[in-house]
Amino acid sequence: MYATRRYLMCPPVHFRVTYSINPWMDPAKPVDLPLALAQWEALRDRYRALGHTVELLDPVPGLPDMVYAANGATVIEGRVLGARFAHPERAAEARAHRAWYRAHGFGDVTEPAHINEGEGDFAVTASWLLAGRGFRSSPLSHGEAQEFFGRPVIGLDLVDPRYYHLDTALCVLDPDTEDVLYHPAAFSPGSRAVLARLFPDALLADESDALALGLNAVSDGHHVFLPEAATGLFAPLRARGYEPVPVALTELLKGGGSVKCVTAELRP
Repeated sequence: MYATRRYLMCPPVHFRVTYSINPWMDPAKPVDLPLALAQWEALRDRYRALGHTVELLDPVPGLPDMVYAANGATVIEGRVLGARFAHPERAAEARAHRAWYRAHGFGDVTEPAHINEGEGDFAVTASWLLAGRGFRSSPLSHGEAQEFFGRPVIGLDLVDPRYYHLDTALCVLDPDTEDVLYHPAAFSPGSRAVLARLFPDALLADESDALALGLNAVSDGHHVFLPEAATGLFAPLRARGYEPVPVALTELLKGGGSVKCVTAELRP
């Protein structure tokens, strides 16, 4: 039986593309806001239909990227390490996230000293905290996270700007068995060697599925919620015993995020 999870999501009420990082992030292409909201609601409803709890973070006018709730903090065993964003467009989001956690019973909520973008660059397994660096989060945030959570941090260097967050290049499929999915070319040679050593049986994604943000996925240990365009991942996931749950988030992709980006896991 898969484990039910508790997630935090923020509706894309004020969502728009404000700056460009990847080809699909073109500020000249307007966002269809009603469609973005409908797609977000469909993902939220699918989580709930499969037994998961979804908490809502109220959007704040002037902060259009709050829909990407995964970036606001990292939660492990009820302890919350807040975010410190790399870009000024998102800086005020960090305060809104910390306020939500404090208001909802999380007693140990810390404001970080160094730049980290929450679960954009932190991924949790039973043994380690995998930590991306190279484009957003500071390497100094890795030691800070290790001290705060008391869990070994494994630094991984991202070398391709199309994969600017760890959650665009790696997905934890089952934290208990430490089963992961990743795109090797997103990482430096040394980091690829580390991943191969830690996860010798990992699933590997090719470029087409990675560019579809197929690794920006959420897994409950059985269901894997992922972008519907990442079709090359469906059969390998089924062969490993997972159930792919394709999701359409085409409008949110315009802002550079997909399923994982809009979902923060609230780990008790």
